[in-house]
Amino acid sequence: MPHIKAVSGVNLPFKVPQQDVKGQARALFAGNVEHADRLLQAFDNTGIITRNFVKPIEWYGESNTFEQRNNDYIDIALQYSIQATEQALKEAGVNKDQLTDIIFVSTTGLATPSIDALIINKMRLPEHINRLPVWGLGCAGGVAGVARAAAIAKANPDAAVLLVAVELCSLTLIKNDYSKSNFIGSSLFSDGIAACIITGDNHGNGNKQLTVKANSSKLYYDALDVMGWDFRDDGFKVVFSKDIPTIINKYIKDDIDQFLKKQGVQLSDISNFIFHPGGRKVLEAYMGALHIDDAQLANTRDVMTENGNMSSVTVLYVLERFLKQGFVDGLGLMLAMGPGFSSEMLLLDMKN
Repeated sequence: MPHIKAVSGVNLPFKVPQQDVKGQARALFAGNVEHADRLLQAFDNTGIITRNFVKPIEWYGESNTFEQRNNDYIDIALQYSIQATEQALKEAGVNKDQLTDIIFVSTTGLATPSIDALIINKMRLPEHINRLPVWGLGCAGGVAGVARAAAIAKANPDAAVLLVAVELCSLTLIKNDYSKSNFIGSSLFSDGIAACIITGDNHGNGNKQLTVKANSSKLYYDALDVMGWDFRDDGFKVVFSKDIPTIINKYIKDDIDQFLKKQGVQLSDISNFIFHPGGRKVLEAYMGALHIDDAQLANTRDVMTENGNMSSVTVLYVLERFLKQGFVDGLGLMLAMGPGFSSEMLLLDMKN
């Protein structure tokens, strides 16, 4: 069975208080957005206290082009992907020469050759390592990446898979986009980079055993406009619907029940909830739909409070928190939702 050996998230250089971000947003939007003061209240209602950024807050008020922002994305993604990878390899007790596969997940920048190729070249990873760059899954990408890595490790007991997820959401900000979606996105999204090592049976279990038992992917028909990007000359314009909590309330309980039923378990058997937070309203929708309490989503909430919404990377920070701060022996459920509109789920067997 596939084993999650280590997860390592990066501490980025700028941890910015949410109120400072709100002040920057007021400077950018107030003179151009109707009812800006009312919309600015969104920053106070997120539950976020600090945000991860790769640039100082003043930088976001400066003039820059999409080309400049994307070049920064490539340089910063490479730098911190290597840092996260080296830490994850150390924690997993895996040598870089043992790596058989690399999966790179992102939705916030463009690169060809893809970032995984740059990582391989810079770190001198094995020349014959199998590469799988995954782009466009947004917030669902972290769970989907673990699922793809687990499928590889299940098929090959000798596999040692490196998963790297990079989301530099702040670099996608279009300052002259005065849409409500951009306003709300500016109150939530931040930057994060994490690496994860998933291995096959021949590498052993490790001290803490996190075994991937099953996964589920679902695309909801006729919901393509719920979340995503519109591509413009000046960059990625965010598409972000207010209907996301409604969709969660409508579908997620049945989706989870059907997934767990196939594995012979039910929601009451889950001891650890490893969820992508999305935002405060999304967390409230999860609790309402699944009848779980705030304490069961403490790690999810704390990661969001301290870092903001880092898109695909966020759920890996949550998983890292379970690994390093403790979990309850039993089953774990990983869950994230993203563009498509889609959901990704993983069932984990977790033992200390």
